[in-house]
Amino acid sequence: MRDVNADSRNPTPSNAPTALGRLAVPAGVLAVVAGAFAYVGAVDPNEPGHYPVCPLLRYTGLYCPGCGGLRSAHAFVHGDFLTALHDNAAAVVGYLAFAVLWTVWVVGAARGRPLRFDVGPVPLWTAGALLLVFTVVRNLPFGGWLHP
Repeated sequence: MRDVNADSRNPTPSNAPTALGRLAVPAGVLAVVAGAFAYVGAVDPNEPGHYPVCPLLRYTGLYCPGCGGLRSAHAFVHGDFLTALHDNAAAVVGYLAFAVLWTVWVVGAARGRPLRFDVGPVPLWTAGALLLVFTVVRNLPFGGWLHP
């Protein structure tokens, strides 16, 4: 006969992922991002012919929110943070936000807590509005300092 209380003595199931298993996905994401940054750091986007040109910039002359992102990543990898900010300030904010969120994810995974990222509509609309303002200002005459 099976002991009914056997499950209550062992609260963690035997198929629960180990700490190493819980860190596999964050480590994989970091490896992909680090690989992308390493490639952009090695292949200079300031030299023509390595990367495609932004279609919005090519056909309209307007800078999209991503224009200068590769140059910004290249400068960031090489430790030239002022140039990275000049090339695309929004991208630098994105790099730093990724680093913070990834760290929170890893700490939570190591402790066995799943990543919960419940953002309400207000922060999302605020981020979208800031990105829109960034895009508009960088295309105005007085926003020339935001041109890549």
